[in-house]
Amino acid sequence: MRHFMQVHQLSDILPQFKNAVITIGTFDGVHTGHQQIIAQLKQEAAAINGETVIITFHPHPRKVIASKPIFMLNTLAEKIELLEAKGIDHLVVVAFNDDFARQSAEAYVKDFLFARFHPHTVIIGYDHRFGRDRQGDYQLLETYGKELGFAVKDIPEHVLNNITVSSTKIRSALFENDIVTANECLGYDYFFEGMVVEGNKLGRTIGYPTANLLIENEEKLIPGNGVYAVTATLATADGFFTHNAMMNIGVRPTVDGTKRMIEVNIFDFDADIYGKTVRVSLKKYLRGEVKFNGLPALQAQLALDKLAALQYLDQAKD
Repeated sequence: MRHFMQVHQLSDILPQFKNAVITIGTFDGVHTGHQQIIAQLKQEAAAINGETVIITFHPHPRKVIASKPIFMLNTLAEKIELLEAKGIDHLVVVAFNDDFARQSAEAYVKDFLFARFHPHTVIIGYDHRFGRDRQGDYQLLETYGKELGFAVKDIPEHVLNNITVSSTKIRSALFENDIVTANECLGYDYFFEGMVVEGNKLGRTIGYPTANLLIENEEKLIPGNGVYAVTATLATADGFFTHNAMMNIGVRPTVDGTKRMIEVNIFDFDADIYGKTVRVSLKKYLRGEVKFNGLPALQAQLALDKLAALQYLDQAKD
């Protein structure tokens, strides 16, 4: 039976959580490191017949505090989907802004954490900092826990290290075309979604029509340039269908392109999908972007790419 997770905004009237076991974090990627925290959260909640509650921030606190552009492994919608699949009961999305960042550590615990959530247990990293200028720490939370009547439990250091290492490793791997490492650390195939927009329709003239994808969320991390074996998932009236495909990310030097584009050639598929959303899941990096000496040479290479992609995708199914 499918598990449904309730998603709340902090501005909503929050429900009265039942023996809430809470953790706080960005959970970007919901990767294998995060999955260890989720397992701990669920275990604690099961022991007291309680509910699991994850508090996350949107936008990313670093974006607000440091005003730096940031590449995210998940959009908020993707994060919600992944956490729901892990069986979390409640996700509370906190709009992170200057006012939230400016509240004192005491206000953070009393007015935010305690007054809004009434936790039974808070599970947090020993290095977790909160409140204005990051004045609050694990010890302070423990002190307030004793005073207000909630337990504080720590996330083991090796799990926290694993999370930091994994997030950095996944981002670097994706930029460097190392799909194997990225997918291993994530525990699933990295994916992104884009809307199919009009291209110059060159692909169809050489036998490889492509869906040009527009990625609407500019913070979503797009992997390094090159050709990939992928699957493409589309929604239809009858449900979701996944097709084998290959994808090129780059500037298309053979046709003197200058703008970075994402083009997906969906195998054995000819429906009109302009304006539709396609989800691309990365399976294998095939090769770098090359400038070919004319279209016939490009066409010959695309035939080889398709063969390599199909070979890998068919093997992966076995």
